[in-house]
Amino acid sequence: MPTDLKQTADQADDDSRAIRYDYKASLVGSAHQFELTDQGLAWEAAGRSGVWAYRDIAAIRLSFRPSSMQSRRFRTDIWSKGGERIRIMSTSWQTVSLMTPQDDGYRAFVEALHARMAAAGSTAILIGGLPSGIYAAGLVVVGLLAIAMIGLFVRALATGQHVGALFLVGFALLFYWQIGGFIRRNRPVAYTFDHLPRALLP
Repeated sequence: MPTDLKQTADQADDDSRAIRYDYKASLVGSAHQFELTDQGLAWEAAGRSGVWAYRDIAAIRLSFRPSSMQSRRFRTDIWSKGGERIRIMSTSWQTVSLMTPQDDGYRAFVEALHARMAAAGSTAILIGGLPSGIYAAGLVVVGLLAIAMIGLFVRALATGQHVGALFLVGFALLFYWQIGGFIRRNRPVAYTFDHLPRALLP
């Protein structure tokens, strides 16, 4: 095969092995772009860029981070051994009122990143959920709110305020659906390359 055709074929083969993902973190500015290459994780975000060899990735944290615009939003934080951090979100801003989920692409990219790190013999720390201190503080706040709501509910029944009691029941169910899911998914956990926490992926 002629040299130029061989180089073209090799380049095409490299492109086929590369896995890409991008998202817009805000309406202004360019998209954050990520690519898994033979050399490592190539990224460009917020005016910065780099290529991190898979063995040079120090830690990964997966978490569930809903927002007012998107109730199903996931996040991956990645740290290099040099102390730099990049962030990958499962949603992308499209308009002022629209944040689009990219569940399939995000999940495929995160799983492929872990697979390539494992193949490279990575010793990165793999953690899921919120930091333990923040999670514990969140449990305390949720517990205090639950006690306060129970007290208000009992008082409403004792004083015959049945409409108020029903309102509190509805509010409690909504609170459990939104906040309970956040707390449940973000329980601190350590995981391995071949067992990613399913609750922290779309």
